[in-house]
Amino acid sequence: MFKEELVRLLNEKSNNNEFSGVVLIKKSDKEIYSGSYGYANRSWCIKNSIETKFRIGSISKMFTAVAIIQLIENEKINFDTSVVKYLELDNTKIPEEVTIHNLLTHTSGIADYFDENGSDYEWEELWSKKPIYSFKKLCDYLQLFAYDEPIYNVGEKFQYNGAGYILLGLIIEKVSGVSYFDYVRKNIFSKLNMNNTDFISLDEVYNNVAEGYEPIESEEDNMVLWKKNIYTATPVPASDGGATSTAYDLISFVQSLRATKILGEDMANKILMPYVLDEGSNGFRDYVWKYGYGNWFILDKDNNVIRCGHTGEEYGVSCRLYYYPSFNIDVVILGNQGWCSGDLGWEIHDMIIKSKL
Repeated sequence: MFKEELVRLLNEKSNNNEFSGVVLIKKSDKEIYSGSYGYANRSWCIKNSIETKFRIGSISKMFTAVAIIQLIENEKINFDTSVVKYLELDNTKIPEEVTIHNLLTHTSGIADYFDENGSDYEWEELWSKKPIYSFKKLCDYLQLFAYDEPIYNVGEKFQYNGAGYILLGLIIEKVSGVSYFDYVRKNIFSKLNMNNTDFISLDEVYNNVAEGYEPIESEEDNMVLWKKNIYTATPVPASDGGATSTAYDLISFVQSLRATKILGEDMANKILMPYVLDEGSNGFRDYVWKYGYGNWFILDKDNNVIRCGHTGEEYGVSCRLYYYPSFNIDVVILGNQGWCSGDLGWEIHDMIIKSKL
């Protein structure tokens, strides 16, 4: 019943232009479902396949969290390391008390370069002043937030903050002596044979990579038009998001993380643990929401973890990577259409809970 109901749901959403992408669900090593929908390239009507590579937005924060914790595990830095002191940012407005733990858990209180709760207009306004294509290195982002006043006190509360993960990327670069991208390629992607995962720019040509699209409804013609995301998404990835991957690579990543293949048991347990309350989401659908190290958690009222993982949203990008510990189920939804994975993710969530796979 689960598979039949899921197929009906996905066909309906695809036919209504509400989803374009792939869905992969595995229970341990057993594949429960895999399917592809919509077009990787609409101009040439090239369909998505389960092997198509998608940009994954902020799911990439999980790579950054693992990378920084690897360096902590190797005693190069620690969770209490002062970000200002380590990166020599004394001339900025970033408080000296901000630690790596604060950055990982979005509790630093520092200004962000973009308010995730803001409007599309604010995102576009930001890049009208500074060419979006000119931000190619992590240090380029400092000008957008480091000299602004903090928005609340260090450790006061959770507030999702991409700038914090930019700083984590800069720490990785300073500790390792190589670029953030090269460190993650060598110490995560290569180690796990994630051969279809990389950091690529929107203006680079690679095989089997889906283009990103935004639906534009035309009331006059009662039809949906499409725009590419080449002028609205960040062209170059950063340590707060933007890697390109496949559904199979992402499940391999999270399963390997739980199996302690890229972190020792102690550090793997730390990254799989919730730390701070997400007050903005708390109570949504009767769940308790918490955030850990690059990992979002929903818990029941008895504090049992129902689901963990991360989301990824950007113009032309909509992705989900979830793990259900009580079912031992991994879910990957990769979409190349803006905001197409959110509702779908919850519908699949409800089906899993109901069916008790």
